[in-house]
Amino acid sequence: MLQDIAEEWQVTATSTPFAGAKTSVRTDEVVMPDGGTAKRDYQVHPGSVAVVALDGDGRVLVLRQYRHPVRQKLWEVPAGLLDVPGENPLHAAQRELYEEAHVKAGEWRVLTDLYTSPGGSDEAVRIFLARDISEAEGERFEVSEEEADMEYARVPLAELVRDVLAGHVHNTCLVAGVLALHAALSGDGVDALRPAEAPWPARPFTA
Repeated sequence: MLQDIAEEWQVTATSTPFAGAKTSVRTDEVVMPDGGTAKRDYQVHPGSVAVVALDGDGRVLVLRQYRHPVRQKLWEVPAGLLDVPGENPLHAAQRELYEEAHVKAGEWRVLTDLYTSPGGSDEAVRIFLARDISEAEGERFEVSEEEADMEYARVPLAELVRDVLAGHVHNTCLVAGVLALHAALSGDGVDALRPAEAPWPARPFTA
C-alpha cells in the first residue's frame, strides 16, 4: 500500500511578498538534502471542499462558470473555500451545495482528498459524495460576481467520465471526483467509502 508521509524540511527564512483577501504568496528559504538552501515560492490557501452530488437517476449535478485565470467557462461541481480556520469540511460542503445549487443531501461520504498543485500551492481539497439529493427549502441564496452567470445541468456519470477522458472538461475537482466515483462504483461500492466525518490531517477540524 502506498501512503504519503508527513515531513518538514528546515526553513531558515520566510517572507510574504503578497497578501490577498483569501490567499497569499509565501517565500521560504529551505535547507536541501545536500546541505544547500533554495527558495520556494507558493500560494498559501485556506483549503477547499467540493461536492459530487448524485441523483437517483445516476446523474451528477454540474455547473459552469467563468474562471478568469484560464479565460474559460468551466464545467465544475459545487465547491468553495474553508472560510473559517478549523471549519468542519462537511458543514462547508453542505453550505456550498445549498448556496450554489439550492440542493440538500441525505447521505454524505468522502470520495477523495487531494492537493491541487503541491509544487506551487498548499491548497488541500476534500471531495465529498452527496446522495439522496433534493431541492432545499426556502429562497435561493443570492449569488454575485462570477456565480451570477452560472449554468446548471445534471449529466449521467458515464457521460461525464467520457468527457473527462476526451479532454472536454478540465476542472480539478470535477475530474478527480467523477473518476473517484466511477472507481468506487466499479469496485467495492460507495458504502466502502470513508464516512463524511473522517479525519483530514491536511486540514484538521472540530466536530
